[in-house]
Amino acid sequence: AYFLPGLLAIGTALTLGMCCGVAAGYWGGGLDTASTYLSNLLDSFPRLVLILLIVAAFKPDIYLIMAVVGITNAPAVAHLIKNKILFLKQKNFIEAATALGLKNAVIIFKHILWHNCRSVLIIQATLGMAEVILIETSLSYLGFGVQEPTPSWGNMVQSGANYFMQGKFWPSTAPALAILLTIMGFHLLGDSLNNILERKRDQ
Repeated sequence: AYFLPGLLAIGTALTLGMCCGVAAGYWGGGLDTASTYLSNLLDSFPRLVLILLIVAAFKPDIYLIMAVVGITNAPAVAHLIKNKILFLKQKNFIEAATALGLKNAVIIFKHILWHNCRSVLIIQATLGMAEVILIETSLSYLGFGVQEPTPSWGNMVQSGANYFMQGKFWPSTAPALAILLTIMGFHLLGDSLNNILERKRDQ
């Protein structure tokens, strides 16, 4: 259950990012303008300030906070998808698929997202998961994330800090090491997947 808030953030970012990226890159025109405007609007808000505003307006619900984190991560995914589609357009890929009589839904979901953007989305999900875990644990440490008695590495570090000056290091050090190793693991996983998928694409 600990990773469910992170999965919510990643799922929100990927879903919104794919929708905006496809709208901007595949159809362009007014949809591209609207998508770019929304992306710039989200990027203009500092994420931490936006999260604190949500906490102030509502109770510190970790799922609501992670949904906001996912929304603020969506522009990065949309940018990647849009650039990939524009690259495929330069190769006359989409025009050739349309000439063969394929429907837009088949071109978008099968030939663009599945065959050409799958590796980008997987890598973005793994790297984004590390960032989400860092945000969640930081907020829990400050008292804005997961609330006790629900366990969280962030509030474990905060609770263990009371014993730190007494010479008891492990109550706070152990969850801090768990956070560090988990984040490093997701980054290494993302780098490894990137190398494997790039190697397969070059073959």
